[in-house]
Amino acid sequence: MSHYAFSFKGQNLFALASGALWWPEQRVLCVSDLHLGKSERQARENGVYLPPYETRDTLVRLEEDVRLYAPKTVVCLGDSFDDVQAAEFMPEETKTWIAKMQAGCEWIWIQGNHDAGPVDLGGTYIEDWVKAPLVFRHIAITGSAGEISGHYHPKAAIQTRGGVQSRRCFLIDENKVIMPAFGTYTGGLRSDDPAFAPLMSEGAIAVLTGTTATPIPMPRKKN
Repeated sequence: MSHYAFSFKGQNLFALASGALWWPEQRVLCVSDLHLGKSERQARENGVYLPPYETRDTLVRLEEDVRLYAPKTVVCLGDSFDDVQAAEFMPEETKTWIAKMQAGCEWIWIQGNHDAGPVDLGGTYIEDWVKAPLVFRHIAITGSAGEISGHYHPKAAIQTRGGVQSRRCFLIDENKVIMPAFGTYTGGLRSDDPAFAPLMSEGAIAVLTGTTATPIPMPRKKN
């Protein structure tokens, strides 16, 4: 299944196997935590040289979703860059690539905790984006409703014939959607981590991404 369709605050949404969220009625495509330029930042700050293909791989996958869905609006839910300098040091050909994706649509950069400063790459840079009845922000707020957020990079495990597989996932309940990280070089926080306990209700589900979008009950720690 290429997507998992669900109703959220009266809106029909698709959790895509790619890790993006599609709101067809409004033609909004949302991704979170791209962390572009992570390999460059690691080399600059720590002298750790990761294979420098992650920005290209992330943008290839994002470009494919933009091509498939032809969104009116693209929302990047924060931590789009691994830090502000990662955006500044981005090669010109990468900036041109992003500009081509932005052509013909509204592009919204949500402020994250890694990229807490304006980016000079076109589009609009804001803290939250409200498209009633939904609100898009980087970090979930306890008690809020109709909220789409990222930040935590959730992941969950599933039992397969080949053993247990851990995948990035959406976390979804009646009030919140917490997005998986879309970026190639991003770790994850297990859905049974205590950080999620005050945010997600008992009926929450996890939608695993990858080859298919697979819904399961959200795994939690047993008392």
